Amino acid sequence: MSKRRTRSRQAPATSAAPCPCGLPAPLQDCCGRLHRGEVQARTAEQLMRSRFSAFAVEDRDYLLRTWHPAARPGRLDFEPGMRWRRLEILATAEGSPFHTEGTVEFRAHYTQGGRPGELHEVSRFVRHEGAWVYHGGHGARKPSGPVGPVI
Repeated sequence: MSKRRTRSRQAPATSAAPCPCGLPAPLQDCCGRLHRGEVQARTAEQLMRSRFSAFAVEDRDYLLRTWHPAARPGRLDFEPGMRWRRLEILATAEGSPFHTEGTVEFRAHYTQGGRPGELHEVSRFVRHEGAWVYHGGHGARKPSGPVGPVI
């Protein structure tokens, strides 16, 4: 897969903008390093955070690259008007640098058409060729409506 960075349709983040994943570092020094391929996620939670940030900045290439090949969609489209705003990590199980599988339960807050919503999911991550990848998840999105991309 290509390692080129996909340009966001949203306003570009400044170098001082906080990372969408919720950690205090700027995007370029936090999840941006993973998006650019400079480093790999060391834990399932770090991959979860970087994937949330990739949805927030619409980095399609990174999302597809970090999806397990057996579960990866053929294409990924972003929902018009949807803006991922905030991530809450609720629980993690395994997923450390010493594990081969892990789960992360999270709540991702968004707005769509000016209305707030949230995605609550338990995501499963596995190691594939030495790297953490997203394998799938289950959960619910509120308010009810068509289900968009999972993180």
